[in-house]
Amino acid sequence: MLDKAAILSARRGYNIRQLKDRLMAWFMAFGGISVIIAIVLIFFYLLYVVFPMFIPAHMESASQYAIPALDKGKTIHLAIEEQNELAARFTEQGSVIFFDIQSGAPLETKQILDAKYIVSSFAHAKLAKGFVALGLDNGTAVIARHQYQLVYGETARTIVPKIVFPLGRDPILIDEDSQLPLQQLALRLDEEKATLAATNANDNIIISRFIFSDSPIEPEDDEPVEFEQSSVSLPNIRDVKKLLIDADQRLLYVVHNSSEITLVDITDIESPQILERKTVVIGDAKLTSVNLLTGEISLLIGDDQGNISQWFPVNAEQGLQLTKIRSFETEHTAISKIITEQRRKGFAAVDNDGQLGIYHSTAARTLLMGKASDYSIAHLAVSPRANVVLMEDSQGHYKRWNVDNEHPEISWQVLWQQIWYESYDEPKYIWQSSSSSNDFEPKFSLMPLAFGTLKAAMYAMLFAVPLAIMGAIYTAYFMSPKMRTYVKPTIEIMEALPTVILGFLAGLWLAPMIESHLPGVFALLLFMPISVLLFAFAWHNLPQNIKQIIPDGWQAALLIPIILISGWLALTLSLPMETLFFNGDMKSWLGNNLGLQYDQRNSLVVGVAMGVAVIPTIFSITEDAIFSVPKHLTFGSLALGATTWQTLVRVVILTASPAIFSAIMIGMGRAVGETMIVLMATGNTPVMDLSVFQGMRTLSANIAVEMPESEVDSTHYRVLFLAALVLFVFTFMFNTAAEIVRQRLRKKYSNL
Repeated sequence: MLDKAAILSARRGYNIRQLKDRLMAWFMAFGGISVIIAIVLIFFYLLYVVFPMFIPAHMESASQYAIPALDKGKTIHLAIEEQNELAARFTEQGSVIFFDIQSGAPLETKQILDAKYIVSSFAHAKLAKGFVALGLDNGTAVIARHQYQLVYGETARTIVPKIVFPLGRDPILIDEDSQLPLQQLALRLDEEKATLAATNANDNIIISRFIFSDSPIEPEDDEPVEFEQSSVSLPNIRDVKKLLIDADQRLLYVVHNSSEITLVDITDIESPQILERKTVVIGDAKLTSVNLLTGEISLLIGDDQGNISQWFPVNAEQGLQLTKIRSFETEHTAISKIITEQRRKGFAAVDNDGQLGIYHSTAARTLLMGKASDYSIAHLAVSPRANVVLMEDSQGHYKRWNVDNEHPEISWQVLWQQIWYESYDEPKYIWQSSSSSNDFEPKFSLMPLAFGTLKAAMYAMLFAVPLAIMGAIYTAYFMSPKMRTYVKPTIEIMEALPTVILGFLAGLWLAPMIESHLPGVFALLLFMPISVLLFAFAWHNLPQNIKQIIPDGWQAALLIPIILISGWLALTLSLPMETLFFNGDMKSWLGNNLGLQYDQRNSLVVGVAMGVAVIPTIFSITEDAIFSVPKHLTFGSLALGATTWQTLVRVVILTASPAIFSAIMIGMGRAVGETMIVLMATGNTPVMDLSVFQGMRTLSANIAVEMPESEVDSTHYRVLFLAALVLFVFTFMFNTAAEIVRQRLRKKYSNL
């Protein structure tokens, strides 16, 4: 009999073990719940960053006042400076009145012209830079620029407006022959040249080009730049309503009162060519307003039925043709004025009833629609930051509206559908998020990134799954236990290899090696299986006493030199095969005969490199699952007369199938989320092409590349977080599907 002390000691030990079991159970439960909470918090944080992109725009009235300095003449143009504190009113008397945008109090008046001149027309160019042109009644024009300088004093900051004359203060003669008033005017300029087009009473269009000796946009001082002028006249173009010039100063748009637009090529100023004349409204509608979108490529056209459409020239078989790209949903009556934003592809439009609409062209969105005035709007201005709208109505009232419209560029179409971008010949999926110019049209399609993510994962899995699963089956079921103790840890330790090292090797060694031995790489797919089969056939036919020299389960070691030799042979014969079959250049042969372009860092490189990273995960889980199949199932099957292969296929693999499927899905999740390998081993180009010779850009790689350069809380920044959310959903779906299938397989084969 046990003494009392021994019983108490045993009971104490049992209680301690029970306490440890409970503590560990609580600890594991706490850890699991913490992981779930962390994942949920990540998900909601991503939503928190992404959600503001989908908040609708709204506006509110800020102030109202009478026209500042009405005695200086009628308004011909309105502008707002960067800080939303000052506005400028250009008048028909050649004056500029700078006034407080909140109260309307005049602050300063500057004169562009002498009193002897009469303004007959007006145009602006580069709204963000403040260039304007005034056409005069004697066939001359003045080009001016309004600027604003921040002056910091001891107690306050002051905005000082000024007017500069980049080509000189004296009017420039445009209409040399008749010197008639310039009726319609268009101006476009860049750092090298400027083009000014105007009409006169003789129904002629006069086009003048100025070639600068220095940049008028960013001059070293305010002194006028020297220029050379050349002019040409286009006679007998009647019924002109408005003139517009594109950003490259290659095309002149002549808008007619008949609702038609004539497209004129002015690349060569000495010999302009009329390309086409096209009707740009539907049915009986009449064109009422037209303006160039930011970037001066697209035309925004409004008619008397409240329709607004976007047009731009497209290269077609017949040449350059003005093409309707998209229409916008409106609630307008006749469109009276369209004004564009300075830094985005947005614009505002008003109708004769004082209804204001705010739109975004690329997203094809109607962002805001509201009653802005009880009267028709004569003039409209949008601030550089697009958060203030200033309008002058027909009754002489000014109204200022504050607008909250932070992320107009985003819509379902922009993210997931084909968009017809400016200067493209057709709608496409494009990711191109930034540029050095404010005229740039951001392209935020996530389709190329999602496509690239799945493409990279697909090629990686095509390489990894057969090798990993077949290797795991052989290791667990056929290999000698002694050999298994070396092979399994060796493969599993590969999982600890940093993916940045794999990416580095893939980009700097593997990609050039595959490019220089491309026929040999494909020959490997033929040489290696044939070599293995031939060796297996030879081994099978060897005498039994020779085969017994190799212990059972160690035969795989004999394949190592066979694989190395076949690989060496394929790569050695690469150059002769390329010379014999592909005229010495397989890459050119692929392009000329199959239309396949070859990039050095492509899907083949990614598939191999990322496959190497994924193999250890799939191998380890699969091998453990097969090795853990209860031995009585295997012995029972063999005892009933089944062969080793029949037992493997019909008992072992079926029993281990839930874990094998989980291994594949975990490997897929690893491949989908991989960053460094695809970042370093591909061209990182967001193209949608299934070709194994083309690269891609994945969601994770795109986030890694662009997140450090994105402005916090910008649309670009939030779209990158949306990409992270999409990646999160991808992996969640893969893991959920894996678990559902695993449970069903487990239930189905649990009774074996």
